Amino acid sequence: MAGSVTLLAGEPGVGKSTLALQLAAQAAQRGQRSLYISAEESPAQVQQRAKRLDALCPDLWLAGSNDVDAIVAEIGRLEPGLVIVDSIQTVAVAEVGAAPGSVTQVRAAALRLANAARVHDCAIVLIGHVTKDGSLAGPRQLEHLVDTVLNFEGDRHHALRLLRAVKHRFGPTSELGLFEMVQGGLVDVEDASGLFLADRRPGAVGSVVFPMVDGQRPLLVELQSLVVSGPGCTDPRRSVQGVDGGRLALLLAVLGRVCELPVLSAEVYCLAAGGVTVHDPGADLALACAIVSSLSAKAVPADTVICGEVGLGGEVRAVRHAERRLAEAVRGGFRRALVPANSPDIVGLSLIRASTVGEALLAIGLGAARPMRGSGPREADPARRHPAAS
Repeated sequence: MAGSVTLLAGEPGVGKSTLALQLAAQAAQRGQRSLYISAEESPAQVQQRAKRLDALCPDLWLAGSNDVDAIVAEIGRLEPGLVIVDSIQTVAVAEVGAAPGSVTQVRAAALRLANAARVHDCAIVLIGHVTKDGSLAGPRQLEHLVDTVLNFEGDRHHALRLLRAVKHRFGPTSELGLFEMVQGGLVDVEDASGLFLADRRPGAVGSVVFPMVDGQRPLLVELQSLVVSGPGCTDPRRSVQGVDGGRLALLLAVLGRVCELPVLSAEVYCLAAGGVTVHDPGADLALACAIVSSLSAKAVPADTVICGEVGLGGEVRAVRHAERRLAEAVRGGFRRALVPANSPDIVGLSLIRASTVGEALLAIGLGAARPMRGSGPREADPARRHPAAS
C-alpha cells in the first residue's frame, strides 16, 4: 500500500535481501520506480546479486547510505513508489547520540522513515534481524510503528522458505507464502506437499505422514521418530527438530503412564523432515504413532495419514480444518486416514476413527496397548474393525 511501512524480519542468511531485491525488481519491471538502500553491503555486492537474479532494469535505483536524512532526501529526489531499506539496524539519525542498532536509534530511524513514506506517498520495506530466540531484534515499539510485520523463516541447510504475516493492517494474516531458494533466487512452490515428501521412503519404521494446516494452507509433512531403549538409563535423551519439545514430553508421558509402553526410560529422537517447523497440536497422534512404530519396529501403512490432538488422559481430540487436511491427503494419493472419532467423511478416503491413543495404535497394527484406566472394554463398530498385530 502506498504510504505504508512493512517490516521484513528473519534470521541472517535466510534470504531477506534476495526476497526484497526480487520484490523491487518486479515493481520496477511493472513501471514503478524502486529504490534499494543498501546500508550493510556495498553497492557492488548488491549489483552482483542483482545480475545473478536477473533483476537489473532502468527503474530500479541503488544507493548505499547509513544516514536516514540522506535516505529521506533521496526519496524526495527520486519520488519512488517502493523503497527497500536493508537494514533498519544499520541506519542512524545523525542528531541522535547513540550507535546504530540501539533501541533509541532504531526507534528514531523507523519514525523518520515512516513519516517519509506518508509525505512522499511511497511504500517502504524495512529489513530487520531476529535474535537467537527468534524474536524481532530492536525495541518492541518497532512492531507498533509499522503497518505490516512479515516473518521470513527457513533452515539455511534446506531450500524451503516460509513467509508469514504476523501483523497486517490492510488484510488477513492467515496466508502463508512458500518459496524455494534456487540458484536464480526465490521461486514460488506450487506443490509444497510433493516437496516435503519427495525423499520419503514408504513403509519405513518410525515414519508417519501428517496433514497439517499452516495459516490457510494444507500441507503433507513427514514426521520421523527413533526410539533407542536401554536398561538402567537414568537420564534418557530427548532430541527434537521441527517439532515442539513440550508436546513430545506430553506424548511420552501419555504413552508411558496411560498406555504403559516402555518409553519413559528410552532415548527418543523426533524430527519434521524437509526443514519445516510444526506448531500444529493436531500432530500429536501422528508423532505418537511414529514413536510406537520405532519402538515396536512395525511400520505404519504407507497409504495412511494420521492427525489428531492427544489429551493427558490419552483421548484423541478433534482438529480444526479437518476437511481441508483430508482433501489434501486425497490429492496426495493417500487412501486411508487415522482420525479422531468425530471427523467428517470425505470422498476418496477411508477413515479409521479412534477415541483414544490405545484404539489408534490397535487400528493401524502397532500392537496392543492397554486400555485407559477407568474405561471398560468396548465393542468396535464392524465397519471400523481392523485387524491388529498381537
